[in-house]
Amino acid sequence: MAQAVPGTPIAVTMDVHVTGRRILATIVDGLVFGVLYTVMTALFGTITTVGTANWSGSLPAFWSVVYGVIIVLYYILLEGYRGQTVGKMLLGIKVVREDNGEVPGLGAATIRTLLRIIDGIFSYLVAFVTVLISGKNQRLGDIAAHTLVVRT
Repeated sequence: MAQAVPGTPIAVTMDVHVTGRRILATIVDGLVFGVLYTVMTALFGTITTVGTANWSGSLPAFWSVVYGVIIVLYYILLEGYRGQTVGKMLLGIKVVREDNGEVPGLGAATIRTLLRIIDGIFSYLVAFVTVLISGKNQRLGDIAAHTLVVRT
């Protein structure tokens, strides 16, 4: 991590080179959502088995909406208040405000979360490319919300 120099913006003093950790954290969060979907499907949905090892499940429309809301709240609340989802906690990274290094708050977390729709196009290819070409390894949601993902 770089040394802080008086008058230097916070972004210069934090390690933003965490692209691999970001990818792994996204996979971990996806596994959390998979477990949640499996539990919700077992409780409220329909499970169809094909053979002994394969199954598929579906949720009724109401529970699909509830599932989507839970995912949105997961990101907004965890990143807004803690700066970390479960995946980020396990991988040792955190979302911080670009100007002061503090947790982003609900407003910035909401912007980051809503822009996941664009960032997530083509299996997060848009986010990956943006992180690689931005000077501070930011995806579109980070740029719009003035946040960074840094090593903790």
